[in-house]
Amino acid sequence: MLPWLTEPSADRFNDVRDTSLAKLVRDDMLGLILKGVLTPGQRINEPDVAARLGVSRVPVREALRELESSGLVVARKHAGVFVRQLEATEIRNLYEMRALLDGFAGRQAALRCGPENAALLLTLDESIEGMKEAASSQDVQRYYGENLRFHWAIIEAAGNQSLTDTYRGIVQKLHVSRLKNLAQDIGMQASISEHIEIVQAMRRGDPERCNALLTAHVIGAHKRLQASGSSV
Repeated sequence: MLPWLTEPSADRFNDVRDTSLAKLVRDDMLGLILKGVLTPGQRINEPDVAARLGVSRVPVREALRELESSGLVVARKHAGVFVRQLEATEIRNLYEMRALLDGFAGRQAALRCGPENAALLLTLDESIEGMKEAASSQDVQRYYGENLRFHWAIIEAAGNQSLTDTYRGIVQKLHVSRLKNLAQDIGMQASISEHIEIVQAMRRGDPERCNALLTAHVIGAHKRLQASGSSV
């Protein structure tokens, strides 16, 4: 569902030549959180994680510290480590930050020309077709996945690694807060129209229009979530 989330190999813990054990444990738990296997508010049991992965508790603790620093889990004294539940204010702040980043990335991508931009436009067109198909069959999860793919393609096209890393962290937290709402149609048709406008501006090479459209689109998406009665 998330464009950067790949299935781990079966022997990932047998081959650690280039990756620390703690990072492998972190990636495993991150995947479970992002897939909704570990849900907001759920306690993460260190011994269970260690036993399941066949590792000691040391890399598990290190992995949990990394996840805590990224804002996905929280450690509570004498209680353990839990998957974080975001408050409405933090979610609003994250959407505001995401709107700024999406707008900036759209502007930077629209300034590019040549084969790179042609490849981006093709990806965006394909993603919109996927959104249309998902909307026609009321497949909200597929729509959501295509939507993430659309925005991630623009973020990557901006060619700014710091932007990419920051954006990934924001969207991961928003994704966890949205998992419980993925069966609900929250304005798919309106969203598709906005995506089409964004691609039209990108195709014309209009950076300021792309910036404005993407910023408004993300803010609008948050408003639609609020209007739907969702906590996010």
